Amino acid sequence: MQNYERSDNYDKSNTDKMMKSYREIITDLGEDVQREGLVKTPERAAKAMQFLTHGYDLDAAEILRGAMFKEDYSNMVIVKDIEVYSLCEHHILPFFGKAHIAYIPDGYIVGLSKLPRIVDVFARRLQVQERLTDQILNCIQETLNPIGCAVVIEASHMCMMMRGVQKQNSVTTTSAFKGEFMKRDTRNEFLNLIGADLH
Repeated sequence: MQNYERSDNYDKSNTDKMMKSYREIITDLGEDVQREGLVKTPERAAKAMQFLTHGYDLDAAEILRGAMFKEDYSNMVIVKDIEVYSLCEHHILPFFGKAHIAYIPDGYIVGLSKLPRIVDVFARRLQVQERLTDQILNCIQETLNPIGCAVVIEASHMCMMMRGVQKQNSVTTTSAFKGEFMKRDTRNEFLNLIGADLH
């Protein structure tokens, strides 16, 4: 059975192969891979990359199914401001921000902690924000089968901030809606709630 929790154990064969690649990259950059500050960098980088992409080893639907409960509640459930950390597949640079998720139950609710966990399952892969948004939405819709589902992600992309156009204040927003959230009134209620300071 796959678990969300990941121990600090790494596949030795993959780690060794990735260490070799990172040594070559560091050398190709003109650095001395034997320099004190860099001696352990290939190993650290190999382990970091495995951790940052460990979502490939997890099943988001299984995580949801493991915490589904029968319940008559049929109003909107929102979990907002979920931290998102991912790697852009075009440059392998980070993008990060917040995800907001809502669903309207149809006989089943899900443990609230599972929604941030499925965000991590899909975010911890090489990604584009558009696909990430759809994958989260589709997983919830297909597994929980709610009356409707909505996902909004707001993120900053280092590939735009550190290189290229170098626009440090740009934020990208993506959204996806299914079912009841295709209706203007329901969608607007969700958007108003995630924008409100209700704490």
